[in-house]
Amino acid sequence: MKDKLKIAVIFGGCSPEYDISLQSAHAVIRHMDQTKYTPVLIGITKQGDWYCYNGDIDKIPSDTWHTCDACTPVAISPDRSAHALLKYTDNKVEKIPIDAAFPVLHGRNGEDGTVQGIFALAGIPVIGCGVLSSALCMDKDRAHKLVGQAGISVPRSYVVRKNTDMDTALSKADEIGYPLFVKPIKAGSSFGITKVFQRLDLSAAMEFAFTFDDQIIIEENISGFEVGCAILGSDILTVGEIDEIELADNFFNFTEKYTLKTSSIHVPARISADTAARIRKTAQAIYKILDCNGFARVDMFVSDCGKIVFNEVNTIPGFTAHSRFPNMLKAIGMSFEEIISFVIDQAVKK
Repeated sequence: MKDKLKIAVIFGGCSPEYDISLQSAHAVIRHMDQTKYTPVLIGITKQGDWYCYNGDIDKIPSDTWHTCDACTPVAISPDRSAHALLKYTDNKVEKIPIDAAFPVLHGRNGEDGTVQGIFALAGIPVIGCGVLSSALCMDKDRAHKLVGQAGISVPRSYVVRKNTDMDTALSKADEIGYPLFVKPIKAGSSFGITKVFQRLDLSAAMEFAFTFDDQIIIEENISGFEVGCAILGSDILTVGEIDEIELADNFFNFTEKYTLKTSSIHVPARISADTAARIRKTAQAIYKILDCNGFARVDMFVSDCGKIVFNEVNTIPGFTAHSRFPNMLKAIGMSFEEIISFVIDQAVKK
């Protein structure tokens, strides 16, 4: 009987999206085929401490995993021939071989290429996007520039740094036109984002965004609606059913993303076959332009006149059973278990 693959599932992290990572990781572990894979659980605290966790997985989403005796300090072996974790117990170092790493981390210090880089240096296959694509997709400005150079429409925008003159920022915002969005360049889950309707409110929105990043972006509002594409693969791509976000008011902020209090997600999107085909083609092009691999969710806008405009790529999208990414793939017949197996097997084979 073939040995089961040991898969390091990494969760938590030094990110505002720590709690979301716990929910996603719990779902991934629950839906991992235990006949094929042995999950090795690696939790990262909010302070950045790495632990091998051997306790009850139901303590992960409640964030009580690190308060018990089931945590042992752990590090990644830098020896490329080892493919192992280094577990520190009783003044001894135990090597735990692993076949691949599955970062289920959202946002800064996890989805931005940093953790992917650690495993790349160690020669351990990473499930999902690599260092370059993770870093590019986290950076809204650079992702837009690359995609825009390929001829795909992107929102007009202007990057503001902390030393940028306020009069310059106000002038650029006037050129873009209100309403507009102010966003941290490197943040997810809509943290730090404000939809600004008038010049008077721009300064406060910028100050808020700067609490999440030292660079922010003033971005054009695209009048229309948002759609998403779940994509699996590298050379040959599998595209899930397109979804559509229906908003009752304002924008798809943090509260709406995780409660759907006043918004709805439609799968499939309420669009024509022609529009759906154009969205799929655009999403796959963006995926390749930004060097994505394994899996990602590509988000776009469909403007009032039917133009497709790039928004962003989530290289580690929400992974709960109710998240958009698995639901788009479920709509084409893939179960959650099949999605997890697909991305693991692909990374190990590569």
